[in-house]
Amino acid sequence: MINPDDPLNLQVQKQAKIIEALVRRANRQHEIGSTAYSAFQSAIALQGQIWAKTRDLERTTNELESVRYDRERTRKSLTDALASMEGGFALFTDGKLEVCNDLFRTLLPDLSRQLAPGLEIELYFDALRNSRYLVSTDGRMSTSLTEAQRGPVGAMVLSFVIELTEDRWFQINMQRTSSDNIVILQTEITGIVRQNRSEKENLIDKQALYLQAVFENMSAGICTFSQDGEVMMHNTRFRELLGLPYTLLQKGTGLQQVLDFISVNALVLDSAALNVNLWRERLAHQGRLRRRIRHAGGRVLDLHAHVLPDQGFLVELKDVTLESRATEMLEKRVDERTLELTQANKRLTAQYEAQARVEEELRLAKERAEAAVSSKTRFLAAASHDLLQPINAAKLLISTLKETTKDNPVSGTVDRLQGSFTSIEELLHALLDISRLDSTDTALTPSDVCLGTLMQGVVEDQAPLAARKKVQLDVVPVSALVRSDQRYLMRSIQNLVVNAIQYTPEGGRVLLGCRRRGDKIVLEVWDTGIGISPKDQKRIFDEFTRADNVPIGSGMGLGLSIVDRTCRHLGHKVSVRSKRGVGSIFSIEMDLVKGQPQEPTTYLAPAGANEADMDLIVLVVENDEDVLFATTQKLELWGASVLPAASTEEALGLIRDIGMPPDIILADYQLDNGDTGVNAIRQVRSETKTKVPAIMITADRSPDLVRTGAQMGFTVLTKPVQLSRLRPLIDWKTRPQNRSGAGMKAVYAGE
Repeated sequence: MINPDDPLNLQVQKQAKIIEALVRRANRQHEIGSTAYSAFQSAIALQGQIWAKTRDLERTTNELESVRYDRERTRKSLTDALASMEGGFALFTDGKLEVCNDLFRTLLPDLSRQLAPGLEIELYFDALRNSRYLVSTDGRMSTSLTEAQRGPVGAMVLSFVIELTEDRWFQINMQRTSSDNIVILQTEITGIVRQNRSEKENLIDKQALYLQAVFENMSAGICTFSQDGEVMMHNTRFRELLGLPYTLLQKGTGLQQVLDFISVNALVLDSAALNVNLWRERLAHQGRLRRRIRHAGGRVLDLHAHVLPDQGFLVELKDVTLESRATEMLEKRVDERTLELTQANKRLTAQYEAQARVEEELRLAKERAEAAVSSKTRFLAAASHDLLQPINAAKLLISTLKETTKDNPVSGTVDRLQGSFTSIEELLHALLDISRLDSTDTALTPSDVCLGTLMQGVVEDQAPLAARKKVQLDVVPVSALVRSDQRYLMRSIQNLVVNAIQYTPEGGRVLLGCRRRGDKIVLEVWDTGIGISPKDQKRIFDEFTRADNVPIGSGMGLGLSIVDRTCRHLGHKVSVRSKRGVGSIFSIEMDLVKGQPQEPTTYLAPAGANEADMDLIVLVVENDEDVLFATTQKLELWGASVLPAASTEEALGLIRDIGMPPDIILADYQLDNGDTGVNAIRQVRSETKTKVPAIMITADRSPDLVRTGAQMGFTVLTKPVQLSRLRPLIDWKTRPQNRSGAGMKAVYAGE
């Protein structure tokens, strides 16, 4: 029934009302009660309640008195504190004046009557602006009030300065202390303002003295003129530099008078500088005037005139005599040095022109040398076909002759003849290889090469040589891919194996194998030959170089040079380890390629069947009569039926005559009148509507021909053809399982 949050006096009133109601109820019950005992009992209970309420009322009254006393004491303390403050203080609650001290009331006497509790803060600021005692403000009064009303609680103090009559100054500070309260403090700063003003005036006076002292002691001459061209002030240095009398440079003297005096007394040699109209025009249009003048006394002066903010102008004179003399000396030295440099430049130009002529001659010589090398390479490439054609024909004829004269007394002569042509063939191949590797446009074609296939092919090719020398030739099988040029890598391996066999005595051994070293693989050729001394190991890779212990007539010394050139072009590392009288180990280090070798194998084992059982129809397309005759003789000796043709047209005529496709085509690449073996193979297949197996026998070693063979499905053999490779290749390509074309991928069979 009684809210403990109500004020104490309101709680006492409510309790009194409750007690009065209880008394009335007790009296009413007493009148209505039926017996005296019940009335007495009710009175006793009511008496106890009245005593309890009375005690509560007394306690509440005491607390109320204590609160009233504390409140009065707090208000008195606040009043005393406000009265003791040095500045004015006011508290505005909900935008209305709550309390302020006397200093706040008396700051502006014409506002004292309005400063009563409840005055709105906006009305107070309006009255402040309109007070007759207010002289000026710093312009932040309105913005400070707005920021104080809208700013957050506890924000920074906002202040502005006001000036009152009688040169009094006050700083007004405002701060929002809570969501409803704004406190305003008035602090008098008259003493501080007057002190600052006095210090500023003293400082200005001192600065004037300082400026005057500096002005007089400047090394440059200074003179200022008014807008009308009259002297305002000058320093002594200005008068001394021009040699003017003291009486002339007085305040009010005109510029024209000064210039006339200088002209009459010939103080300045440059008469153009004394034209007053020039001064006015330059200063009016450019705002400055700069001249270098020479004084009659020998001094050199720099004259600078600048327009001042009040439209007057300032003239500055600097003595630059020493600087001018130094400049003249420097210019003289520069002229002398320029002359020297010009002469030196002429000499250098002559030397440069001579050097340019020498360089041009060297360039032309280099171009002629490169052209000669390229011409040589092109000549060898073009001549290789003509060079290899008769050798190829001779090899075929010698092979045929050797087979037909086995039991004839001339068989020995035939063997020697075959050996001579073999030497010629090897020397020609070596020269062609060196020419290609040294050519400026050498284009090796690295690809993924099956190393085991190359090794096996080289061993099979050189097995007859090893058998003749009674040297054991072995190969350790390997299944690895390397990144290299198939033709030149095969030639390098072949040269190492041939050298090993050649320099290993009867009963010795040659071993070809590989070792893995991380992501590298090292191909090694071991032999038990004569060995190489340490001094010879450093030079055996040079052309036409052989070791000291090599027998005379053992070769021209080109094989290892070809190996070295090939490995340098391909990025392989070639090395040798050898001990004289024990043997040698030649090695080639190459990068391994991940993957498995691709089939089919590019080298085939020699046929074991009878050489005269080749029951095939062979179309031979060859424009060289000797090669065509020798090839025909050899194929017929093997048992084949040969259709010899010198051109594609002749080959097509033979096919039409027999009315059936041949079993295999052997074609030369370069035919007459622009005809090629590729065209012959394509035309025969088109005529017979059959993909006839084909082998291209050519001296052309270009990668483009190999790629063409891969596209058309024919094999490339280089001239002079090795019969030990030709016969098994024909047998393999004409097998029933291969004639359908399933296994007839292009094969480059090398040399």
